[in-house]
Amino acid sequence: MQRKTLSFLLANSLAGVFVALLIIFVLSALLSPYFLTSYNISVIARSLAFVGLVTVGQSMLLILGELDLSLGVIGGLCGVVAGILMMSFGINPWIAIFLSLALGAGLGFFNGIMVTQLGLHSLVLTIGTAGIYGGINLVLTKGVAITNIPKEIQFLGRGDVLGVPVPFVVMIVVLAIAAFVTLKTPLGRYIYAIGNNAAAAAMLGIKVNRVRVLVFTAAGTLAALAGLLMVARLGTAQPSIGATWVLPPIAASVIGGVATTGGVGTPVGAILGAAIIAIIENIIVLFGVSPYWQGVVSGVIVVLAISFDAISRRYMRRDI
Repeated sequence: MQRKTLSFLLANSLAGVFVALLIIFVLSALLSPYFLTSYNISVIARSLAFVGLVTVGQSMLLILGELDLSLGVIGGLCGVVAGILMMSFGINPWIAIFLSLALGAGLGFFNGIMVTQLGLHSLVLTIGTAGIYGGINLVLTKGVAITNIPKEIQFLGRGDVLGVPVPFVVMIVVLAIAAFVTLKTPLGRYIYAIGNNAAAAAMLGIKVNRVRVLVFTAAGTLAALAGLLMVARLGTAQPSIGATWVLPPIAASVIGGVATTGGVGTPVGAILGAAIIAIIENIIVLFGVSPYWQGVVSGVIVVLAISFDAISRRYMRRDI
């Protein structure tokens, strides 16, 4: 019975991660009397939204068999560019947001083109482009935040819809679209096929490089959206935005059942994994532990998630 239950949870990643999320949620509620307060739940939901948007893009790349370590930097750069356009050039805030989203798409497109046309490994390539985009960010800002962001767009980061934080609503809408695309459209089938075997997918007539560029572009756009929402949340365009959006999206994706080798997983599972990380980090804060430990926790979670991913797949191969 126990073996059957374990096999079921390993074979059904969404069920397994949902059970893990439920257990962590209940334990957190028991450990802290402040956890279930409406304010704290709102804090978790709002913080989850920013990382969650990046996680959706990263999970789709991982399913494709790729990885983009520059997404956090893209989010920060696009937020800074939006601030400059609004405050230095007097451009309408909504036009500035649109242009910054286009910039995020362009940076993601550039990553995709470099990977496909030059045959570069996405991990190595995006380490380099992260340095480039981060450097441009510092050149534009000189390390100083851009303040006095117009109040008319701050609702995007600070507002609520029926008590639900606007960024969380945006993330749910994006997640629904991503889930539909990956699970219900030909493009989604192409993504999984390429992640499983790119050479076989090409033999079937799938435009492998075109799909890769498209997913990199979408991931860059989502990173830009996360950065813009964070600017609206803070009321300032800080150069440090996105600095912590590197490890958590990868860890969340793997925890949520997305294989590091590609071809397996869903964006929904990745967001459930992101929720687990968000709750753990929230408990750390409620216990008064230094926030600097969050980086340690994220690193440990990445190692454990990747290790569990490898062990579970070995277990399933042996069980077959």
